Amino acid sequence: MNDAIKTPSVSAQTPVAPRRDAEARPIQVGLLGIGTVGGGTYQVLKRNQEEIRRRAGRGIQITMVADLDVARARALVDPQVTVVDDARRVIANPDIDIVVELIGGYGIARTLVLEAIAAGKHVVTANKALLAVHGTEIFEAASAQGVVVAFEAAVAGGIPIIKALREGLSANRIDWIAGIINGTTNFILSEMRSKGLDFDAALKDAQRLGYAEADPTFDIEGVDAAHKATIMSALAFGIPVQFAKAHVEGITALQAADIRYAEQLGYRIKLLGITRRRDDLATAPGGAGIELRVHPTLIPASRLIANVEGAMNAVVVQGDAVGTTLYYGKGAGAEPTASAVVADLVDITRLHTADPDHRVPHLAFQRGALHDTPILPIDDVVTAFYLRLVVADKAGVLARITGILAENDISIDAVLQRESADGENQTDLIILTHDTVEGRMKKALAQMQSLPTVLAPIVRIRKEELN
Repeated sequence: MNDAIKTPSVSAQTPVAPRRDAEARPIQVGLLGIGTVGGGTYQVLKRNQEEIRRRAGRGIQITMVADLDVARARALVDPQVTVVDDARRVIANPDIDIVVELIGGYGIARTLVLEAIAAGKHVVTANKALLAVHGTEIFEAASAQGVVVAFEAAVAGGIPIIKALREGLSANRIDWIAGIINGTTNFILSEMRSKGLDFDAALKDAQRLGYAEADPTFDIEGVDAAHKATIMSALAFGIPVQFAKAHVEGITALQAADIRYAEQLGYRIKLLGITRRRDDLATAPGGAGIELRVHPTLIPASRLIANVEGAMNAVVVQGDAVGTTLYYGKGAGAEPTASAVVADLVDITRLHTADPDHRVPHLAFQRGALHDTPILPIDDVVTAFYLRLVVADKAGVLARITGILAENDISIDAVLQRESADGENQTDLIILTHDTVEGRMKKALAQMQSLPTVLAPIVRIRKEELN
C-alpha cells in the first residue's frame, strides 16, 4: 500500500467533542491508502450503505482519500470523493470524523496515527505490525484524547476475533489461545501435506497462485503471525503489547518427511500462534507468566483446527466458563478484511455520542488495570516434542537415545522407526515425548547430537494436544 504523505505537518488540535447531529449528518471518513483493502472497504461501504446505516444509526461515507497515486485512487472512487496525495490534509480536515489507516508498516503509519489522535480523530487500522510494536503508546494517546482506535482487521482478516476477546468472552478468564493466523503459511503446509511437496516447491505454487508475496519473508518466517499473536495475548491477559519478547520460528526448515511421519502418527503440522497463561509454579519453572510463541506445531488430526486447509485462518480460545471456542474464516483478501474495517466504522459510529468513559477499552481491560505479568522466555515453556533423528542402523543406538532422554527426565510417548531415504545402513528414528521444559529438551538435544551414531541435524517440532 502506498505511503500517503508529504512534508507539511498538522498541529495538534483540541479533541473533537462527540457530535449530536446523528440524524442530520453522516459520519465522514478519511481513507489513508487505497490499495487492496482500501478499495474493498470503499466498495463494501458503497454496496451495503443502507444496511450499514440501519445498523449504525446514521450514514457512513468515505469523503476523502489520500494516496500517492492520485490517478489510480480517483479511478476507484466516485467523483464526489476528494482525492489528495497528502495524508495530513485528511487529518487536518475538520469535517473528517474517522481516519482509516491502511498504509501499513511501522514508520510513517505510526506518525500519521498519532497525529490523527492528537487532532481528535477516531482511528481504524488494519496494521498489525504497527500495533504489535507501538500499540501501548498509541492506545495511551487515544485514551488521553478520548478517541477510539479500532483494529478488528489487524488479526485474522474477516474473523471477528478481536471483538470476541474484548466483548463476547469478557466474562471469562482466558487460559490459552492457539491460532492459524497466516494464510500463506497454511496454504504452503496444506500443499506439502496433500501433494507431498517440499517447502520450496510449495512456496513457488503459493506465489504463482497469489497466496504468497514475491518477498514472503514476514509470512514464512512467522513474523506476521507473531504480530497478531502479540495483539491477542494483550487482549486475553490484560498485558501491554510486547512483540519483542515473542518467540518466533517460521516454516522454512520443515521437510516433507516430517509432515508424512506426523500424519502416520495421527498428527498434522500447522504454524500456530500460541499464547498461554502459566500460573502454576509446578508447570512454570521460571515462575508465573505468559507464553507468547509462534512456531510449527504438531496437533492431533482429530482437532477441528488441524483440518483447516488452504489459505484459511482459525483461532481456538479456551476460557474457564465457555470452554473451547473456534473462530474460522478468511484471514486476508480485499472484502474479508474490509468487512472487519467497516465493522469498526459501525462500532465507532454507534459510540460517537457516547461518554468516552463507557466505551470498550482498547485492550479489553480498563485503563490503568493492565498487569506487568512477564512474558516467559522460551526455555521456561512446557510442551511436548516430535523428534526425528537420522541414526546409524546398529544395535544399541535406540537405547542410548532413550537413555539420554531419561537422564534429562523426559518421558517418551511413542517411537517410530523407518528406513531412511538418506542412505543405506541408517534409519529415521521418530520420537514423541510427553510434556517437558524447553530448556531441558535443549540440553538433551545437544547430548544426542554429539553422538557419533547421529548422522544429521536433529529435527525438533513442538507438539500441542489443544484439549
